[in-house]
Amino acid sequence: MSNRKSEVKKAKSGKEPEKEVAKEGAAAGAPADNKPADNKNAPGQAAQPAKPKTQISCSRGFSDWMAQNNLSFGFTSYQSGRLYLVGRLPRGRISFHERHFVRAMGVAATPQRLYLANHFQIWRMENILPANASVDGFDRNYVPRNAQTTGDLDVHELGVDKNGRIIFVNTKYSCLATPSLTHSFRPIWKPPFISRLAPEDRCHLNGLAMQDGEPRYVTAVCKSDIVTGWRDRRAEGGCIIDVTTDRIVTEKLSMPHSPRLHNGKLWVLNSGRGELCTVDPDTGELETVAFLPGFLRGLAFAGPYAFVGLSLPRDGSFSGLELDGELARRDAEPWCGVQVVDTRTGDIVQWIRLTGEVRELFDVFVLPGVRNPMATGLMDSQIQSLVTIENWAPDDLPADGVPDGDGADRAPTPEKPVPEMQADAVAEDA
Repeated sequence: MSNRKSEVKKAKSGKEPEKEVAKEGAAAGAPADNKPADNKNAPGQAAQPAKPKTQISCSRGFSDWMAQNNLSFGFTSYQSGRLYLVGRLPRGRISFHERHFVRAMGVAATPQRLYLANHFQIWRMENILPANASVDGFDRNYVPRNAQTTGDLDVHELGVDKNGRIIFVNTKYSCLATPSLTHSFRPIWKPPFISRLAPEDRCHLNGLAMQDGEPRYVTAVCKSDIVTGWRDRRAEGGCIIDVTTDRIVTEKLSMPHSPRLHNGKLWVLNSGRGELCTVDPDTGELETVAFLPGFLRGLAFAGPYAFVGLSLPRDGSFSGLELDGELARRDAEPWCGVQVVDTRTGDIVQWIRLTGEVRELFDVFVLPGVRNPMATGLMDSQIQSLVTIENWAPDDLPADGVPDGDGADRAPTPEKPVPEMQADAVAEDA
């Protein structure tokens, strides 16, 4: 049986057992007719080297595995400025849908709503398709509805509290914050070792674990209280902090990211060592569940399975870590992609790998009960005509319950009322 590999479109090559990946939809910002951009140089200018194309490959049976577990998933890449949604298509194919959001970072996701942090805004995206509807094979279409303009705070991870309020990691100012009606942000907590708020990214606060609708744990690269002090403490001293008590749970990590609470355990990515770990919240003792060949960021769960994002170690921030030696010891090359770990055994059961232009990922999220998601991009031609109406009279609905030619249809009932602070700043241009 021949192996297959996709180059964002379809191509051949690759040595690993792989499955066909179908790219669905053009990236937002690309020409609407999908024609390649004009790359001709002006007279007298040197030819510009072409950007490396992105190749996508995945493990055999990934589509069937997602069907068996009734889920799809997504991830972000700030380096390429994209939101990626991965679903399943007929005949065992994979749908790989991407949209441009400059410096796409943390995502708080439910099947009906995505919150996405990017360069200087936090976007709220709503699914507009009714239950059991499907348009062009997609059962979700996430449309940007509002954006909170925060300015460039280097927002990393974010969550939603029990009142529907966004909580985000304000990395530049070394604190947790929430949006403000008037200002860029309202701080709600800072680590006990940070003496004051300053735009200095002192400890590289980056990850957030929510519990019962409240922020519980955060990760930081170190306890530095000087401008970018974390850059000198990358190899060790990484910590998890209990937000409710200010207690340092552990300082034994290397560039930790993505703390999560799942099935009664505290999980973390020990990124500088390539490890998926559990941490005892009382003693701080670590247990390594799996080694993964990359710099790890982005962690999501579906039952016993952990979806982990991997990035290629870059020069500077990611170099000189124990990860480098561990890769050499295992005679392994680093990955960029997502690997699915069976946490009961530590085995990698499924994977998707990106090579070429995309080298670094940030967040990973799971969409339970979703078959094949897509998103409408800010530069999509249809975003101007895609009109939906909430609580439209049933007698006026199209017979199939999906958008007519003008894109109008009844919108699904929101999960929760959106807090006013999220709705007051609609981005009209991005």
